[in-house]
Amino acid sequence: MILGIDTSLGSAVAVVEPDGVVRSQVESTDPRGHAEVIGVLIQQALAEASVTAADITHVAAGMGPGPFTGLRVGIAAARTFALGRGIPVVPVVSHDAVALELLLHDALTGGLDGEDEPFAVVTDARRREFAYSVYGGLDDDGLPIRIAEPALAPRDDLDAVLIRDGILRRDADRVPGAILALCAARALAADRVIGPADALYLRSPDVTLPGAPKRVGI
Repeated sequence: MILGIDTSLGSAVAVVEPDGVVRSQVESTDPRGHAEVIGVLIQQALAEASVTAADITHVAAGMGPGPFTGLRVGIAAARTFALGRGIPVVPVVSHDAVALELLLHDALTGGLDGEDEPFAVVTDARRREFAYSVYGGLDDDGLPIRIAEPALAPRDDLDAVLIRDGILRRDADRVPGAILALCAARALAADRVIGPADALYLRSPDVTLPGAPKRVGI
C-alpha cells in the first residue's frame, strides 16, 4: 500500500494499492497553505481508504520541480511518515506524475497523434517563469520517458523554444497524488529508481545566512 504526497503545486495525498487501484485521493489547490493542510490531508486520505498508518508499506514523495518553501513541506511530511513507520521513501519527479496521467488519458481518448510524440509538462514557476520537462511516450515498465530534465524558462520565451524543437505544450495546474503513487508502484515493480534523492527546487531560497558580524573597535 503506497501513500503518495506532493506539494509542488497545491497539496495532494493519495493511497494506492501496488496494482494501481486508487483507494483515496484528496487535494488542496491552495499554492501556499501546504503546512496548514498536509497533516489533515494525510489523515483524510487514510480514513477514506479505510486503512491505518500500519497498512502503508511505502511513501511516494513528489520531489518537484517546485518552489522552495512549498515543496519541502511535502518532502518533509513524506520522510517523517516513513521514518515513523520504518518504511522506504520512493522519490518521484512531480512532472512524471502529470505526464503519466496525460499519457494514460491520451491512450484512452486518442488525444495525441503519435504515441511517442514529444510533449512538455509545463507548470507555473511564478516570477514570470515556467518550469517544464519533456516526455516521449511510455517505456516497457509503463513509466513516462523523460527526454529532457526539468528546466526553467521565461514565460515569454517558452513557446518559441517548444515550437523550435517540435514539442507539444501541455499545461498543468495540479499534480495527481494517485498517479504519483502509481509511478512509485511501477518503479518498485521494475526495481528502478526514477526520482532524485534531493528536491528539485526551482531556484535557491530568498533567505540567506547573515555574514560574519562586524568587528567593533574600542
